[in-house]
Amino acid sequence: MRTKNNRRSAQRWKWAIAGLIVLLLSALIFSELNRRIDGQWKRAGEWWGLQATEKNYGDEVQKWSAHYDVPFPYLMALIQLESGGRKPAGRRFEEHVFERLKEVQVGTRTRYENVVEADLDGANDEAIRNLATSWGPFQLMGYKCILLDLQIRDIRGQDAIRAGVEWIDVTYGDVLRKGSYEDAFHLHNTGKPFPKSGEALTYHPDYVEKGIRLMEGYTPRK
Repeated sequence: MRTKNNRRSAQRWKWAIAGLIVLLLSALIFSELNRRIDGQWKRAGEWWGLQATEKNYGDEVQKWSAHYDVPFPYLMALIQLESGGRKPAGRRFEEHVFERLKEVQVGTRTRYENVVEADLDGANDEAIRNLATSWGPFQLMGYKCILLDLQIRDIRGQDAIRAGVEWIDVTYGDVLRKGSYEDAFHLHNTGKPFPKSGEALTYHPDYVEKGIRLMEGYTPRK
C-alpha cells in the first residue's frame, strides 16, 4: 500500500514539475512575442513591428498623410519606433518633464518649449502629470497639445492619428517635405534638428538611423 502511495506521490510531483515547466515556457514565449511586436528591438523584432503598424494604423495614416501632405513612410516608421504599432499604444511618464512643468507653474522657469505659466494656471499635479506623459501611437508628450489647443484625449484616443499628424505638420512638416528625414526624426525625439557634430542627442543613439531604415518597409497605399 505504501509503495502504491509513493508511486502516486511521485506521479503527482512529475505532473507538478511538468506544469511548472509549461508555465515557464509560456511566459518566455509571451515575453519574446511582446518584445518582437514592440518593435523597439533590433532587426529580429522589426518584422513584427511592421506588421502591427500596418494592421493597426496603415489606412488611417494613409488618409491623414495625404490630407496634410506629410510622407506616409515617415509616419509609419515613426509609429513603429515610438510604440511598436501596438493598439492601444500605451503611455510613458517622464519625471524630468514633470519637474520642468512644475517650475514653469510656480514661476522659477520662464517657459518649457511653448508652455508658459499662464498655460498651467490652476492645474493640479495630476493634470501636469498627464502633460508630462507621452501618449498615442506617436508618443506625443501631453503638453504638446497646448500648441494646437487640443486635449489629452485628442492624442491618445480615436483621434490620435489625425491630431498627431497635425502636430507634426505644424511643427516640422516643412522639414519632412524637403526630405530631411534625419532632422525630422531628431526633431520629433528631441525638439532639435540633427546636430552638425553628427552625434545624435536622442535617448537611443540609433533612433534616427533606425527610423530611416524602417521607412524602407513602407510604401503608400493606393
